[in-house]
Amino acid sequence: MNWSQCAEVWIDPDRMSGAPCFRQTRIPIASLFENLDGGATVDEFVEWFPGITHQQVHAVLAFAIATVDSERAVR
Repeated sequence: MNWSQCAEVWIDPDRMSGAPCFRQTRIPIASLFENLDGGATVDEFVEWFPGITHQQVHAVLAFAIATVDSERAVR
């Protein structure tokens, strides 16, 4: 997945070893998926990670869904 195309994500090789993070934070996008997979809600995630907004989470999730859908359509 090319996270550099998502407006709410930044990738900087000098931060978090280049892991995709929520824009202007050091919170990896992977943290969102790990927490959701563990049963957390979006509201809980936003509460647990100050600086992250619902808008950012929804943009990241929408980007991931769109990417998966487009990859599925190519197959």
